[in-house]
Amino acid sequence: MARDFWQPTLIEGRRVRLRRHRKENLPSVLRWYRDAEVARLTRYQTRPMTKDEVERFFEARLISPDSVAYAIHIAATDRLIGLTTFSSLDADNGSALFHITIGERDGWGQGYGTESAELMLAHAFERLGLHRVALSVFSFNERAIRSYQKAGFHIEGRLREAIMRDGRYWDEIQMGALREEWLARAAGAAGNAVDPLSVSSR
Repeated sequence: MARDFWQPTLIEGRRVRLRRHRKENLPSVLRWYRDAEVARLTRYQTRPMTKDEVERFFEARLISPDSVAYAIHIAATDRLIGLTTFSSLDADNGSALFHITIGERDGWGQGYGTESAELMLAHAFERLGLHRVALSVFSFNERAIRSYQKAGFHIEGRLREAIMRDGRYWDEIQMGALREEWLARAAGAAGNAVDPLSVSSR
């Protein structure tokens, strides 16, 4: 598939727009991944990533031609607040892993992550034709779990006491979404949940 098909320049939502990353996004990504609380919620290691580590991640995962990765912008202001990607794309089995980070703390709890996840699921199932999208989340991150459930993911299992935080062990929750569930949900919502995927090649 041509890159513009599987990674269009822009995916437009109601309150957020997902746009391919630009090199000028790097300073924001560097700042996010050196934030201890972002690391606590999203990474297996809580130590800050080094500048070289973030730069390698940015090049390999966010702006590589082979990546399905987007910068999350608030639609009303175009402010950059986070990032979202698919990894481990498996064409044989029609699956991918979903990742999202809202790096700007004042964007937490505002619904931006939920809508971004909905847009990515719509892209996965309606455009890429994937069968399954999965993710992992730490059990103490209850806000994220609620957001993923609202977007269409279901809890499928857990890795018991897999992560150490705050002096104790926590479970790692496994979640997934299936194409048939997504399509049924979208049809049943009759336009009240996720707007039809709007893609621009600008």
